[in-house]
Amino acid sequence: MTAADLAAYRDAENRRRASPEIRTITGTPDPGAAIEWQELALPGRSLPVRTYRPTPGSGSGPADRALPLVLHVHGGGFVGTAVQSDWVNSRLATRLPALVVSVEHRLLAPDTPLSAAVDDGWDALQHLLRHAAAWGIDPTRTAVLGESCGGLIAALAAVRAKASGLRLRAQVLVNPVVDVTDSMLDHASARRHADSATLTVPQLRLLHRLAAPSGTDARALSPLYADDLTDLAPALVVVPTHDPLADHGRRYTERLRAAGTPARASEYPGATHAFLSMPGVVPEAETAGSEIVDFLRGALADPGHPITER
Repeated sequence: MTAADLAAYRDAENRRRASPEIRTITGTPDPGAAIEWQELALPGRSLPVRTYRPTPGSGSGPADRALPLVLHVHGGGFVGTAVQSDWVNSRLATRLPALVVSVEHRLLAPDTPLSAAVDDGWDALQHLLRHAAAWGIDPTRTAVLGESCGGLIAALAAVRAKASGLRLRAQVLVNPVVDVTDSMLDHASARRHADSATLTVPQLRLLHRLAAPSGTDARALSPLYADDLTDLAPALVVVPTHDPLADHGRRYTERLRAAGTPARASEYPGATHAFLSMPGVVPEAETAGSEIVDFLRGALADPGHPITER
């Protein structure tokens, strides 16, 4: 695939993922959440984010109460948009309740390696917490959530947070990529599900080529090989079993546990990669979405203001 082919494919696919027609697959957003695009003014660049905020009367409590923050990073790697995650993010906003901010990170391309997207996730998190009052969030109640390649970005944000002294309450990693080294496909799940319906090994090879071009330290971009995973935020790792990346989630959970970080792998038998973004056709998405809500509700709870479930 040439750079021009990639650009054309990306434009067409992202238009499709943002179209009203795709809602039959990706789900209808919760009407109790206000959804809008905003821009973060970061050093040297502006970064689009898609925000989900519970509206008054949707169970969010008093309007002047600071909300917890969930920083979400969509999947896709070389294609994808925050819009494809409207269903899960709007539900999180209303049911926790919380402000959910989804990062429209830079997508992989021959001139844009994975490190750019990793920086977008981390820089967005820092910006939001520095300006917590303006965003109406409680910086002491923050979690990260990432899907697929976004799971890698979220996992690395959790590692960076610990190193910088920032205490996250939780991390949720959904069918995450955690290894972009040459061993990326050296897992039984990659061989067993090489031609799955929603992710194939050729797609993963393209992702690897774009993510870690020659001269890149791929281990530094691979949470599976992080030097220190101790004392990180507790993790929920969602693993669809019919996914070439299923063993990525399993192995990363094992590494977190070995380092003493609380971590739980929740497997969904028969589900394929990206199933959480397809509630219209995959019934397990509803169950997984509810599990994520329950996990984050417990992690982000404010003892002074108990949450009433919707």
